Amino acid sequence: MADEEEPAETDNNGIIPVFASLQDFLSSDQDIREEIRTVTRELEQCAREVLAVLQGVHQTPNDEAVKKICTKGRKMLDGAKSHYGRLIEKIPTGQYYRFCDHWRFACQRFSFLGAFLVYLESERLITRAELAEMLGVQVERASGGFHIDLDDFLTGLLLLANELSRFAVNSVTAADYARPFRIAMFMAELDAGFRLLNLKNDSLRKKFDGLKYDLKKVEEVVYDLTIRGLKPACGETDQT
Repeated sequence: MADEEEPAETDNNGIIPVFASLQDFLSSDQDIREEIRTVTRELEQCAREVLAVLQGVHQTPNDEAVKKICTKGRKMLDGAKSHYGRLIEKIPTGQYYRFCDHWRFACQRFSFLGAFLVYLESERLITRAELAEMLGVQVERASGGFHIDLDDFLTGLLLLANELSRFAVNSVTAADYARPFRIAMFMAELDAGFRLLNLKNDSLRKKFDGLKYDLKKVEEVVYDLTIRGLKPACGETDQT
């Protein structure tokens, strides 16, 4: 009777070692994601705090109050640099787009906050370079390293339009009849600028569709002021 064959020993090149190495990769990847989530939560909290300060302009939209609010808001935005610095340290080299969904919302909010702050300060549109300097990141992808994605920057500008439509209404409530006319001119130019873009991102295009409603809302405020004889004299709508 032939001797029974002994079961073959599992060698190191078998299936189990392959899956063991995959588990090591998954564990490492999960650790990185958790560290990134922790920092992005801090970023989002910082954004909420800055927004709470800037929202004060809706209650007191006079120039002196707006100036004080902007000064406080800019100091708080400086604090975002440290959060972004920590986030950059957590991202493995060359893997920005692998993890970008974690910080996309925060970047959109900070794009909006930066744009709102600059508008309140000088009633003009922020540039990507200004925003990058404000947050301590790179201007664009070609620069290498962490940057604010173009879609996120544009989303922030559309959020700005929505906030300005509210600001126009509250300015009238505070008897500032010149500001809505300036906001209307700014938003009309913003709308014209967006129409030059061939937007491929479905989410961004839907947000752009909302811009026309924000502009219409401001135009209705301007129209109402005009027919009521509250339109400022020529030159009074210029920024003071």
